[in-house]
Amino acid sequence: MESTQLVILAGLVIGLVYGCVGLLSGFCLMSSMRGWLAEGDGRLVRSYALAIAVAIAVSQFLAGQGLADLGKSIYLQPTFSVPVLFLGGLLFGYGMVLSNGCGSRALVLLGRGNLRSFVVVTVLAIAAQMTLKGLIAPARIALVQASQITFNANSFPSVLAMVGLGEAVSRALAAAAIVVALILFAFAHPAFRRSPGQIAAGTIVGLLVACGWYVTGYLGADDFNPVPVTSLTFIAPIADGLQYAMLSTGLTLNFGIATVAGVFVGSLATALATGRFKLEGYSSPRHMLRSGTGAALMGVGGVMAFGCSIGQGLTGVSTLALGSFIAVAGILLGATVGLRGSLRVQPLAVA
Repeated sequence: MESTQLVILAGLVIGLVYGCVGLLSGFCLMSSMRGWLAEGDGRLVRSYALAIAVAIAVSQFLAGQGLADLGKSIYLQPTFSVPVLFLGGLLFGYGMVLSNGCGSRALVLLGRGNLRSFVVVTVLAIAAQMTLKGLIAPARIALVQASQITFNANSFPSVLAMVGLGEAVSRALAAAAIVVALILFAFAHPAFRRSPGQIAAGTIVGLLVACGWYVTGYLGADDFNPVPVTSLTFIAPIADGLQYAMLSTGLTLNFGIATVAGVFVGSLATALATGRFKLEGYSSPRHMLRSGTGAALMGVGGVMAFGCSIGQGLTGVSTLALGSFIAVAGILLGATVGLRGSLRVQPLAVA
């Protein structure tokens, strides 16, 4: 099997597992923050924290062993725009509250029969494609060019390396400090310690991120036909997936498109096997408008931020890139504004 075919097959498998785990556990940043801020239930947010810890630990180990060149990813670029990353994250975070879930969660719920998610996925894909290559792209590019800066250090390990520490030591120290803090935060909560399902979900999702890096960064490292080094992310892949479904003869199947398809199929198979499949729709035209608006904000913001709550929140952060932490700060602030305060989004239905 050629490396490109192997990468596509692996992407499908990773998506299948994510779809299954996502449906059974409810893994989602927006649901995590809503449970923590509005309902006082901190289990989901700690599952998310555990996923970040596992993703960082294993991904940095792979990088240290030469099994994944994270430096070739879009996250560890020396030049980036702090305002655009943060603003993109802000738009995405508020958008996912309006839509009652992020792009990956919409794919999982679509497999369960949630027709609201069909609208979210479609609008998100169109808005993302417009921002990547369409009507909004020139404005985005101009904004990036006007505000981007070249940094001497683009990650936490490179910051430590500037004070004279070696590459391996800098990587180990930066990863260990963040991983230990996240694990302590997760397991300090008694209810989380008594939730084996949430512990398993966080661990598996974190491992899936590392698997993505290994597949694209090592198995796909073909000198004659290399594949982009990436892992779990959903904004651009959802946009590419819709375009591939429409114009497959002029496009190439890739890791991201295969992952998106796998998430949907994995969720659908799990929903049918467990009796969770149920067709659901919008409760009112206002509900549909709000959901579609949130999807559009996620599509635009996700492209500006170079990723979503998974693409930056897990995959980007696993590289320890400074830009990823900036984007995640925007996502968290946007979601917090949507869940609390004067701009709080009033819940209409539970997804």
